[in-house]
Amino acid sequence: MRIGILTSGGDCPGLNAVLRGFCKYCFNRIKDVEIYGFLEGYAGLINKDYKVLAPADVENILDLGGTILGTSRQPYKLMTVKEGDAPTKLQQMVENYKKLKLDVLVTLGGAGTHKTASLLSVEGCNVIGLPKTIDNDIYGTDITFGFHTAVDIAADALKRIRTTADSHSRVFFVEVMGNKVGWLTLYSGIAAGADIILIPEINYDEEKLAQYIINKKASGARSVVVAVAEGVCSTREAAMSKKERRDYIDECGNASVAERLCEVMAQKTGLACRSTVLGHIQRGGEPCAYDKFISTEIGAYGAYLAETGKYGVTVCVRGNKLSYSVLVDIAGRTKRVPVDGQQIGLAKAAGVYFGD
Repeated sequence: MRIGILTSGGDCPGLNAVLRGFCKYCFNRIKDVEIYGFLEGYAGLINKDYKVLAPADVENILDLGGTILGTSRQPYKLMTVKEGDAPTKLQQMVENYKKLKLDVLVTLGGAGTHKTASLLSVEGCNVIGLPKTIDNDIYGTDITFGFHTAVDIAADALKRIRTTADSHSRVFFVEVMGNKVGWLTLYSGIAAGADIILIPEINYDEEKLAQYIINKKASGARSVVVAVAEGVCSTREAAMSKKERRDYIDECGNASVAERLCEVMAQKTGLACRSTVLGHIQRGGEPCAYDKFISTEIGAYGAYLAETGKYGVTVCVRGNKLSYSVLVDIAGRTKRVPVDGQQIGLAKAAGVYFGD
């Protein structure tokens, strides 16, 4: 059996652990298996750049951050764009899939990776997706690998910020990754005891937010810690046209959302405000114990699907059980935080403010 495997899109903790789980299952259970590891994501499949993996290549990578195969972003919208007489990227991938006589291609990636995987599936390639992203936004699965490690990292940073915020009696705006969804900010904010959590699903009101911060400090709080998802938007910004919002961001010198918010709140509250952007630290390093576990399980289950010929699907976790979703059903769909859901409701009841 010939299997291709690649890691695509942004890196995250657990990629190597999934590779290890998948490959170890294959080497232990599938007779005459060959595993082609494509380098730098879909670019490796496009350029037929790969290495044949041996058991020794994956033996000691469970704790290793990043990906031994390398990764890159190949925008989905460019996959079918034709440039002159050259074949499209999609056509190149399908051609190389056939030239290498692959039985299945396994893709470790997030939303964009899954959309491209769905395209390949429609074109007749046997594809299995494995759900990777610190955003936890892939539709149809409770959890994606890498998410819990990023939560641990962000929560630890928020707790450390609290101590310095208390020392100087400051308001701190801590930017957490999450451009379209707020799962990472919600989980890490609650785990760290943040006073305010701002997520893309809920537009915040600048005046109400400023007043809440003023009231919080007036009540005797030494500090106020605000967990801010990078994709948040105020009601004022939401009312702007795309051009108006671009112009507004340009006026701010392309500052991060936490920096812009910090400046606005400092003016409105008259309090000492500071901002911190956690950035790519949330993606790096050794995965936590849970991610090592779930990554190994997801990898092994993906190999089981390959062994049994279940193609055109992506692995998912539902209620502590591994299953799968059909690729074309979930590709392009985003799992957002339900604003009227139990998690938001209980957080509000416990005193967390969401800016609305």
